[in-house]
Amino acid sequence: MKDTKYIFVTGGVTSSLGKGIIAASLGKLLHARGFRVTNQKLDPYINVDPGTLNPYEHGECYVTVDGHEADLDLGHYERFLGVETHKANNVTTGRIYQNVINKERRGDYLGKTVQIIPHITDEIKRNIKQLGSKGEFDFVITEIGGTVGDIESLPYIESVRQLKWELGKNCLIIHLTYVPYLAAAKELKTKPTQHSVKALQEQGVQADILVLRTEHNISADIRKKVALFCNVEQSAVMQSIDVPSIYRVPLNMQQEKLDEVVLTKMGYDLAKTPRADMDKWTAFVEKLENATEEVCIAIVGKYVQLPDAYKSIIESLIHASAYNNKKLKLELILSDKLTDENVEKKLQKADGIIVAPGFGQRGMEGKFVALKYARENNLPCLGICMGMQTMCIEFARNVLGYADANSTEIDSSTTHNVVDIMEEQKNILDLGGSMRLGAYKCKLKKGTKVFDIYKKENISERHRHRYEFNNAFKEEFEKAGMCCSGINEQSDLVEIIELTSHKWYIGVQFHPEYSSTVVNPHPLFISFVKAAIEK
Repeated sequence: MKDTKYIFVTGGVTSSLGKGIIAASLGKLLHARGFRVTNQKLDPYINVDPGTLNPYEHGECYVTVDGHEADLDLGHYERFLGVETHKANNVTTGRIYQNVINKERRGDYLGKTVQIIPHITDEIKRNIKQLGSKGEFDFVITEIGGTVGDIESLPYIESVRQLKWELGKNCLIIHLTYVPYLAAAKELKTKPTQHSVKALQEQGVQADILVLRTEHNISADIRKKVALFCNVEQSAVMQSIDVPSIYRVPLNMQQEKLDEVVLTKMGYDLAKTPRADMDKWTAFVEKLENATEEVCIAIVGKYVQLPDAYKSIIESLIHASAYNNKKLKLELILSDKLTDENVEKKLQKADGIIVAPGFGQRGMEGKFVALKYARENNLPCLGICMGMQTMCIEFARNVLGYADANSTEIDSSTTHNVVDIMEEQKNILDLGGSMRLGAYKCKLKKGTKVFDIYKKENISERHRHRYEFNNAFKEEFEKAGMCCSGINEQSDLVEIIELTSHKWYIGVQFHPEYSSTVVNPHPLFISFVKAAIEK
């Protein structure tokens, strides 16, 4: 069995250069060559995980199949590679320190003084190597969050320095930097890159490959200059130029020979390794870039000021639109501002509506308004997680006649207490024992729309929620035309609801967006966008 190879992706000059996309692109190229690859993210913040972070702070909280609340970059990794991630794929400074402190409290360190080096760095290295310890992967690609020079990232860079010596040829460092273009001088400037590489060298780490993020093509002369000043071979200096879509990046990096340089530097004979099979990927990108006709989808949610809060939903819509030969036109509608008076004006151009997930009471009434509009106007509508729950409440209010129908989460100001509401059966959503996180099985009812969409009876989807549909209402809902078409048989929980008389009106308790990839887009999104096109 060959030793696992470890690749680290660091960033310099500025944040938001796209380390995650470069790491995912390299992973895709190696995976397309037949290698077993996984991507990992090291986050320098002290939160144990992003589950408690406001989406405005950090974008969406991604959930792995094993129920770990993770950084949104893991979504990029899964969408690019089509390989599921797990808890070990996302590590935070908070978790590192928590583990070390727990060990210290147990006496694992036998009374020694616990320090950054070696105890914190040893814990970081243990977490990095955990993915490769069982021989399941040929490559572990680890993205280090933050920018070189940040105080928060120092223990991670030190751990990489140590691993470089410990692993030798089985370790490689890619450094992503920014090359700005000065319009006044009409030239690209490499000095920021030189300083960034120098800062990395001062911490004992020499980059093997430099990826230069740029808005303009970088000439051979500039590459030669960067190679000279940064102690990197000229063939290992490559550009990542701005592109309209992130899905073009793997193809561009293939042209730059990123995968070839990595394999050569890590001791592989290129003549004996298969070429990267990117045919399906290329076909998707061509569909995406060549589509001219638009499909307009409105996302109604409470975090729309930061689109990254719905990153996986948006990317899933992009996948589905491309496969339906359409260009996605996205409308982000703040649910807080949606009322009966303005709903038609705000949603009249939409071919379909997604009511987004979220926690808390804010913006709920606007979601009810959007759902009523979609239901009464036969407009294709997909409710995700809280979106499904608000579908149930809106239906109970406006179809079943429960004017005070609510949720224990939504109606915290009610004059009834939770027990009273439960006894009177006005509480459409019941509080579960704890949050459901990760993948759960669901059985689909034959003859329903979702059964036709999935084309199978048993599915598994990822969850992140506390509240459940109250089964006391199930029979009444179904008599009125709201079919409970997906059930978790183990706990008898409703997972999917759909309106039988509507063209396309489906609510799911889970998050299908977490499972949509470039090569295998999620069938729910494919069907939803198709219905929106045929509106």
